[in-house]
Amino acid sequence: MSENNQDQLDRIKAEIADSFDEELELQMEEDRLDQLVVEGVEGSTTQVLDRKIYFRELFRLQHELVKLQDWVQHQKLKVIVIFEGRDSAGKGGVIKRVTQRLNPRVCRVVALPAPSERERHQWYFQRYVQHLPTAGEIVLFDRSWYNRAGVERVMGFCSPEELEDFFRSVPEFERMLVRSGIILIKYWFSITDEEQEFRFNMRIHDPLKQWKLSPMDLESRIHWEDYTKAKEEMLARTHTDETPWWVVEAVDKRKARLNCIAHLLRQIPYSDVPKPVIELPERERSADYSRVPVPPEMYVPEMY
Repeated sequence: MSENNQDQLDRIKAEIADSFDEELELQMEEDRLDQLVVEGVEGSTTQVLDRKIYFRELFRLQHELVKLQDWVQHQKLKVIVIFEGRDSAGKGGVIKRVTQRLNPRVCRVVALPAPSERERHQWYFQRYVQHLPTAGEIVLFDRSWYNRAGVERVMGFCSPEELEDFFRSVPEFERMLVRSGIILIKYWFSITDEEQEFRFNMRIHDPLKQWKLSPMDLESRIHWEDYTKAKEEMLARTHTDETPWWVVEAVDKRKARLNCIAHLLRQIPYSDVPKPVIELPERERSADYSRVPVPPEMYVPEMY
């Protein structure tokens, strides 16, 4: 092998390794949190999946997600995936791994803030409708219209009449989505009381994670049983043949990510999409072109 070819191969390997860095950095962050446990934060009930198995399976599943993305585009499918669960249940971590290798123009995340004064007086589903997917698009809802059956109910942000109207309306609303051609998949991430307490304590002790703790999160600890009752009724009354709920055991974050992604891939039959051979065109060069030098003071200082 010539020296030039070896240099090219080394650059390719470095580029591939760099593409994995984001996931490695995320995992290093979790390893750093594990160290905090050693330093005095106790109580986790997590059984950690072997790292080599986790990374091998994650990268394999993410490769399949890219193929699914291509299929959704090719077939002009419309897909909604709802992620619900208690605070700190790991929804955000799964969503990050789903979107990590995908085209944000095809797969986008919707995480709506609290409704505005105007939105509070609209039809309840109205602010969600504008975020529904068009043909060839996947939309991941990081919490959804099910806020009404959870936090709004427990914290008293809706009346009993509004809650009952929601339970009557949501099955038909979701059937309308399905009849319109939308593929709707709903996940509930389940963790134990002890595990949520542990994860909240981790955030309290970690200055890089404290921003994740909101007053509403702390309030949710007080109302653990109320949230449990709300979840049980929500699953019972909104689990239908057309739009079933799928419960993800999420105490072990790594297992939860792999199980959820693997299950998601099985919900939408897909295959390889034929792609044209791509050839990089030669760059045009003009004899009268000369590059204008950038003034030194415009460069970012190279501190690393």
